[in-house]
Amino acid sequence: MDLQINGKTVAADADPTMPLLWVLRDVLNMTGTKFGCGVAACGACTVRVDGQAVRSCVAPVSTVAGKRIQTIESLGTPDKPHALQTAWIAHQVPQCGYCQSGMLMAAAALLEKTPKPTDADIDAAMTNICRCGTYQRVRSAIHSAAGNKSLGEGAKSS
Repeated sequence: MDLQINGKTVAADADPTMPLLWVLRDVLNMTGTKFGCGVAACGACTVRVDGQAVRSCVAPVSTVAGKRIQTIESLGTPDKPHALQTAWIAHQVPQCGYCQSGMLMAAAALLEKTPKPTDADIDAAMTNICRCGTYQRVRSAIHSAAGNKSLGEGAKSS
């Protein structure tokens, strides 16, 4: 089946019921998207499908055929990182780093839909689990990437 991944058409020889995560990792050797729980609870496997954050561990590949799929591999480049990647580093978000690709993809989906999110917007959209507990840093980094100057470190918008 043909998939639209990171702006390119890619042929994937996979069972239509195979979760997108395993097509990306095992069939296409794109290992930026991580396996966490396998039940859509943690968000480590988050990718964007037509701009929406999707937990790829439970999305059969047949449900995303013909849709725009974006993985962490295309969020930015070393020469031109995405604003979220720059903010992630500035706010020292990653600790162990395992959940970060899913966090960044969920944050990118949020900013596409809500360019100037409030704390409540961020809390509602960022349901990914981080075992290191960097949630305040994630929130601050999202505000920075969005240019929310009035909402600094740990500031409340409500």
